[in-house]
Amino acid sequence: MNTTSSVASRSSWPAKGFAAALIDYATASNRRAAAALILISLLAFLPGFFQIPPVDRDEAYFAQATKQMIETGDYVDIRYQDDVRYRKPVGIYWLQAAVVNTASALGVPNARDKIWLYRVPSLIGAVGAVLATFWCGLAFVSRRGAFLAGLMMTVSAILGGEARLAKTDAVLLLTVILAMSVLARVYLASRRGEVTRPGWGLLAIFWTAMAVSILIKGPLILMFVGLAALSLSVLDRSARWLLKLRPLPGVIWLLLIVLPWFILIYMRVGREFLVASVGEDMLAKVANSREAHGAPPGLYLVLFFATFFPASILAGLAAPAVWSMRKEPGTKFLLAWLVPSWIVFEIVVTKLPHYVLPLYPAIAILTAGAVELRVLSRQIFLVRGIIWWFLVPGIISVLAIVGAVMIAHGLALLAWPFFAGAVVCGLFAWRLYDDDGAERAFLRAAAAAVLMAFGVYGVVVPSLSPAGFPAVALAQVLKDAPCQHPLAASAGYEEPSLVFLTSTAIRFTDAEGAADFLRQGSCRYAFIEARQERAFALRAEAIGLHYDRGPRIDGYNISVGKPLSIAVFASAGAP
Repeated sequence: MNTTSSVASRSSWPAKGFAAALIDYATASNRRAAAALILISLLAFLPGFFQIPPVDRDEAYFAQATKQMIETGDYVDIRYQDDVRYRKPVGIYWLQAAVVNTASALGVPNARDKIWLYRVPSLIGAVGAVLATFWCGLAFVSRRGAFLAGLMMTVSAILGGEARLAKTDAVLLLTVILAMSVLARVYLASRRGEVTRPGWGLLAIFWTAMAVSILIKGPLILMFVGLAALSLSVLDRSARWLLKLRPLPGVIWLLLIVLPWFILIYMRVGREFLVASVGEDMLAKVANSREAHGAPPGLYLVLFFATFFPASILAGLAAPAVWSMRKEPGTKFLLAWLVPSWIVFEIVVTKLPHYVLPLYPAIAILTAGAVELRVLSRQIFLVRGIIWWFLVPGIISVLAIVGAVMIAHGLALLAWPFFAGAVVCGLFAWRLYDDDGAERAFLRAAAAAVLMAFGVYGVVVPSLSPAGFPAVALAQVLKDAPCQHPLAASAGYEEPSLVFLTSTAIRFTDAEGAADFLRQGSCRYAFIEARQERAFALRAEAIGLHYDRGPRIDGYNISVGKPLSIAVFASAGAP
């Protein structure tokens, strides 16, 4: 893969048609390309961003812990209700709290209760990751190729999901790409024989990205950067190029950013944070299945088709060419970024699709480089995979409508025009691939992905509320209470979204505990899952509890994939 833009590579792009003209305009300058990527990213990420309720479980856990920081004014300790939550460092909570506090200061009503504000760091991280992929790509391919790589990230299924969730992974992705972009420039410069060191601006980006990433998700970035640097040093039999990163002042700067909070949390709880985050969360995932997410090696390769779709189709076509160019410096660097960490993730027992997300920019740039050089495979069994650009929008459309019917008992008719447009774009992407080339075909597939985002995230998922998000209906019960500051207990339904939408003080208990809770005063509500209703009734009778029946909430717990029914009871005198 070329590390600079050659005349041959520039002239290899198709020069006719509206799609080609559009990319010509967007890539006339770096600023214009960045502006176009921001616009497309917002079109892809914003549908449903404001409307989708808190999603169980990780998003609601993160948002609730941040909410408690704001409520208590304690920005050192991390808690979910009365329990400590030491799985991740404090970085993402600080970012979310900064957004919510700023919104509150600007007059946004009830800012603490608006989940979309907690998602803003993820949105910024996702858009920033797209721009960072473009910037990283400029070290390897032409501006047009870098734009295509950024577009691949924009419309990837996994990044579209992470941009809408108030958690760590989109911000982690941004920090990894920034660090790897600087590392790439240092490595490629050394391979070209350049003796000048990178400027302090680049070095500041590298070491700051490393530090922020550690505050966001712990030492994970050290694996991505470290394995890539180690692999390249072993292959080239020299690690002297790493000295250009100025490790001594860089590490000092990193520690100045990272250490203050770690010192504060150590002074507060001793080794408890390190034991929980490193021992119980990170290292435990290596040998054991955590939260029923264990899987054998090879799962990420299987999931890649779906998580990086639609660009995963082109990635498969690019793979033979990438392998043939594996000794070229640019390709070697990108493979060193990708392969060692991918192997580690495949070996680790606990597997979740987003774990390998920081490796996808390398795949995007490798794929864009193959498209740029027009060296995609013509093997018939690989080319036939292009049909998935047409099939996937149709399959997802049908599944989304069926889900809306089953959960919300509606047809989600507003989504149908978006689904139809996506299917048409997918059809043309497939049928005109041979005639128009990979670039223009992928643009149509990308358009289909954006239309699917409007249909699925913008229409179907919000329409599932409240049936698909029972916590929304339960929170409304408390909002409609005729008394001030109602208290609630829940038996059998303990999702963190219920805490976020109601109150930190909500009590999770069993049926007997819920009955005792109602007896303790007025303006109290008990949410009893159907399987615990009998036990509640028996306890209420035994203690002579008088209570009123409220509405029954029938819905679907998406986080566990099961229907549920929740009865609402109120202390006597409260409807």
